[in-house]
Amino acid sequence: MAKSESPSSSEGEAVTKEEAHNVSVSDQRLLDLGYRPKFRREMSLFGVLGISFCSIGILNGMSSALQTGLFSGGPLGLFWGWNICSFFMLLIAFSFAEICSAYPTMGGLYFWVCKMKPDVPVLGFFTGWLYSMAMVFTGVSANLSAALYLSSMAEVGQGRPLTRLEIAAIAWAVNIFSGIVNTIGTKAIGRMSTFFVWWTLGGTVVLVTTLLVKAPMKNSAGFVFTNVQNFTGWQSSGFVVLLGFLQAVYTLEGCETAAQVAEEAVRAEILAPLGVVGSIAGSWLIGLVYLLALLFAVQDIASVQATTFAIPIAQLFYDAVGPQLTQLCLTVIMVSQVMAAITTFTASSRLFYALARDNAFPLKKQFMTLNRFQAPYWGVWTSVLIGCIISCAYIGSAIAFNAILSSAAISVMLSYLQPIIIRVFWPDSIQDFGPFRLGKWSWSVNFASFLFTIFVCVLFILPTAYPVDVLNMNYAIVAVGGLLVAITINWFWWGRHSFKGLVKTVTL
Repeated sequence: MAKSESPSSSEGEAVTKEEAHNVSVSDQRLLDLGYRPKFRREMSLFGVLGISFCSIGILNGMSSALQTGLFSGGPLGLFWGWNICSFFMLLIAFSFAEICSAYPTMGGLYFWVCKMKPDVPVLGFFTGWLYSMAMVFTGVSANLSAALYLSSMAEVGQGRPLTRLEIAAIAWAVNIFSGIVNTIGTKAIGRMSTFFVWWTLGGTVVLVTTLLVKAPMKNSAGFVFTNVQNFTGWQSSGFVVLLGFLQAVYTLEGCETAAQVAEEAVRAEILAPLGVVGSIAGSWLIGLVYLLALLFAVQDIASVQATTFAIPIAQLFYDAVGPQLTQLCLTVIMVSQVMAAITTFTASSRLFYALARDNAFPLKKQFMTLNRFQAPYWGVWTSVLIGCIISCAYIGSAIAFNAILSSAAISVMLSYLQPIIIRVFWPDSIQDFGPFRLGKWSWSVNFASFLFTIFVCVLFILPTAYPVDVLNMNYAIVAVGGLLVAITINWFWWGRHSFKGLVKTVTL
């Protein structure tokens, strides 16, 4: 196969008749979209599904964010919030699956927006940059969470909490480890993703069994399904319960990650949509089983709220199953967290590659270079470098660091909003659908997804405690605003001169 275009070219090379004949169905679809296949298609359904499962990270995501719902609405908010949010996130997954089936390419949300609204290049540029930064920030959050689990394990086992410097150092180590694994390439990530599916299933069995067998007191069904808790200071129970919904949304973000490896999957136009939808459906069910076990086994919510452990769920385990089994539970979740961090950098590196391919990212030649393991290593190690820099903020101010990480969740939802808006207001934006199609339900599904995404974006920036002061203020709006300002400056200073839309690397 001939080499791809030079970094500065705006038109692709022609595909020879021999090349056009000797391609798979998925590669042919990629050629039809104007891109020369460069990655080996080595991912099976389990690999693609596992990528999204890793990114969602149901065990670690729910465990890390449980306190958000536990203190804002309590069991009632957690149970009903989980099911309501899972339903709407499944609708978003259906919306993305339809687009992904039509455009099974690297770049995901960014490519979809560019393809559906080619006349507004600034929209694609904003989506690409916002989403790529959100993926990097999410990876940083996952790496720090892994460090917090290790800190909690050290405190349970040795009675000594780790310092912020020690926690940051562990986060740096996880960052670098994620970079090394991603540099190994597609086969390693695919195998790890497949393993993650089984780890999640096995880990759920271990956690649920341990909690339900060893907890000295089991809560009643009335407590699990109707009890309301409020540690926020807000007087409105309804508003507090809604704040608890954030736990579910935060946990379930990431289904679209399957689209980031579409150019590395066999029959991507089928497997990628299945990965997007299947990861949410599976996470909904697995998460519900795990959540019910937590709610039936929690001994004292006030004790969890007052914990000194680095991660609050460690206190829930400690009260319910004792110190030794707490170590086991935290190990299961920590391993899941590390794998989730690895796949987040997989997604961000592929995004950098896709942006560079279309002149939406600097150093095009470097970011499009693959090593012998078929890994876009420039994107991988850029993600690692940004992650290590941001982790330094945790040493100086946990509040500033948390604001940066909270902005990741909002940025992901804002990125979700772009293709959904196009599908709602320009329903004819897709002319050539893939095998996965919603048919007459398409607009309704997209409209419901649109309303829910708007609702969540507003909810994410509201203050979560009252009275509001400098210590408990929700600084996410400041972080997101700063990110949007930086992207805007980048567009006017550099982007509008370089980025004109999708750049085809081949012509048929």
